[in-house]
Amino acid sequence: MNRRTFTKTTALATVAVSLPLSSFNGIQSITTDQLIGKGNPALTQGVDYKLKPAAAHAFNQMKAAAKEDGIVLKVVSSYRSYAHQNRIWERKYKRFRESGLSPTASIEKIIEYSTIPGTSRHHWGTDLDIIDGKPKVNGDVLVPSKFHGTGPFCEMKAWMEENAAKFDFHLVYTDTAGRNGFNYEPWHYSYAPLSIPYLKAYKNLDVKQLLQENQLMGSEHFNMEFVERYIQENISDINPELLA
Repeated sequence: MNRRTFTKTTALATVAVSLPLSSFNGIQSITTDQLIGKGNPALTQGVDYKLKPAAAHAFNQMKAAAKEDGIVLKVVSSYRSYAHQNRIWERKYKRFRESGLSPTASIEKIIEYSTIPGTSRHHWGTDLDIIDGKPKVNGDVLVPSKFHGTGPFCEMKAWMEENAAKFDFHLVYTDTAGRNGFNYEPWHYSYAPLSIPYLKAYKNLDVKQLLQENQLMGSEHFNMEFVERYIQENISDINPELLA
């Protein structure tokens, strides 16, 4: 999906431990660093993406099927390291503060669409932001209106709704009534066979401690209520197809 600067970027490394995942789809192990985007995962480099090999293979199959139907699947974002997500967070926080928003309002604005560094699903190499690369589009492409009505990505959206699950890809942040957390993202898909066990492993982490141990840009305005809500809504309130 498409969110501050940790001034103590080495702190999370102190909790890098191995978490056994041997019972989950053949995944043998993963470290805390890998879960939070600071490890060195084995990734397949595509034309416009970096993904875990199994996710890349499934995506290439889906892309080929889409092409046969006149849809050109184009990846806007795939794997993101901790540092990458951190740059996104910092840029947005500074921009919102400079526009006049309070620190708290800036944080809330960021997490409408962007994650706190160390909590992004894009750290896992299982998730993609996808558009149709065939239409010529001006401006920001990751806008929900461009996937609806007469938007340029409507054809792709319809194709994905009908076919994505056949390749084990599912929309993460749906427009389901009553869903909380991140706003609806019709572009963000996740490869379920890998992302489900990754999420299960991630929930074994002490996310509250991880966020408290690190000082993000603006994190002095975090409180326990905010952290608990973020865990429950932004991390956990997603498409049920992607929950264990």
